[in-house]
Amino acid sequence: MTKVRAWISAARLRTLPLSVSGILVGSAAAMDAGAFRLSVFILALLTTLGFQILSNFANDYGDGVKGTDNADRVGPARAMQSGLLKAKELKRGMIVTTAFTLLIASMLIFDAFGNENFILSLIFFNLGIAAIIAAITYTVGKKAYGYRALGDVFVFVFFGIIGVVGCYFLFTQSFGTWVILLAVTIGLLSAAVLNLNNMRDRIPDAKVNKNTLAVVLGEKTSKLYHALLIGVAFISAFIYLFLKTENWIGFIPLVAFVPLFLNIVKVFKNKAPALLDPELKKVALSTFLFALLFFAINFF
Repeated sequence: MTKVRAWISAARLRTLPLSVSGILVGSAAAMDAGAFRLSVFILALLTTLGFQILSNFANDYGDGVKGTDNADRVGPARAMQSGLLKAKELKRGMIVTTAFTLLIASMLIFDAFGNENFILSLIFFNLGIAAIIAAITYTVGKKAYGYRALGDVFVFVFFGIIGVVGCYFLFTQSFGTWVILLAVTIGLLSAAVLNLNNMRDRIPDAKVNKNTLAVVLGEKTSKLYHALLIGVAFISAFIYLFLKTENWIGFIPLVAFVPLFLNIVKVFKNKAPALLDPELKKVALSTFLFALLFFAINFF
């Protein structure tokens, strides 16, 4: 495998649609409020993709250094685990990605707020720094929060609350009346993706003391938690659409929950964690479908 393909593998392209779901939903809500701007939308997408790729590089590096990625691992092989990239190469990639993402984030903040709102610009720049720190320290360092059952919380906050509400604020400079419901939906569905990932890896993670929430909760409770995440996400989305929609067309995004409810059934029936890997992709793509449909009904 060439180095280019190795870096593409480390970037984990299949995770990118989920990462932009919050931007699509926040932008669509801003569109509904009559405040959409294409430049802010594009820069927000690029910034989010930068954060996600940085997180993927950092996870590959952190789990590789700690020895978490070993022969017992169930999911796709990592770049460092497979020997495709060395630790120093991944560290260099993290530095370059951080610099690029900060540059794009700075352009986004300037485009959104200009020279007139220094305080808001400072707040969002610090949020960008916080996102970078969160992306790296999920698995990197002695106090990596991904090893302390806190990954779900950070995913909910950054993918949901900051991703959706923060994006909406960039357009409107307001928090919106019901936008938080959309943020809860995306945040919980993103946490469901992580939970599936952790359920798949629960046994090998427990062996190396990676205490994800799935490890802490155990198999049965993790399945109940998964159903709760998707169920509450649906309720939150339904309430938002019920409050904001004037006809049945507005409820079309809820179609994305059909495969999600089927996923719950498969999760409860599952007895072999390795078989959860395809379900992980289904939940991520269903979340992206919800975001795309929500964006489409507001665009057209």
